[in-house]
Amino acid sequence: MENSKNSRSRDQIEWFESIVFALTVLVLVFTFVVRVAAVNGISMENTLQPGDRLLLQSVGYTPQRGDVVVTDDLIDYGKPLVKRVIALGGDVVDIDFQTGAVTVNGVTLEEPYIRELTLLDEGQTFPLTVPQGKLFLMGDNRCQSKDSRSPEIGCIDERDILGKAILRIFPLQKIGVIQSWKMN
Repeated sequence: MENSKNSRSRDQIEWFESIVFALTVLVLVFTFVVRVAAVNGISMENTLQPGDRLLLQSVGYTPQRGDVVVTDDLIDYGKPLVKRVIALGGDVVDIDFQTGAVTVNGVTLEEPYIRELTLLDEGQTFPLTVPQGKLFLMGDNRCQSKDSRSPEIGCIDERDILGKAILRIFPLQKIGVIQSWKMN
């Protein structure tokens, strides 16, 4: 009887240790390797919807043109942003607000992901050379997006990027990979 009690106690301790270990690993992974972020607002429609939850790749990520990224809340705007990387440090961005064409380094972008053409001028002066170490970000719903076109937000420091959105994890019926578009 005593042996079976000791055996049961050891089994319970082993289960408890396993659960604590698994939770510790999960916390470390979600703190340092991947993160979860929520979409607030309509600036990324039709690609993303308000309330979508995203899994972000944060460790070892280097921003690339076409990636959907999430900023931290330390930017001058004071709120996290979910936007698409349009240009990197050293790139020259120009926007023709009459035709809606966005060019980077003289090449007009093909943007099948946008909801509408870029017709809204937010006050930034173009052409704009993106400073080294910074990114030019825009929402996919161009007429409903506060982004790098606005002097209030401007170019975002790469260090303020939490990560690249790689997977929509909520709502469950829309679970799937977030498409990056390769730009020139």
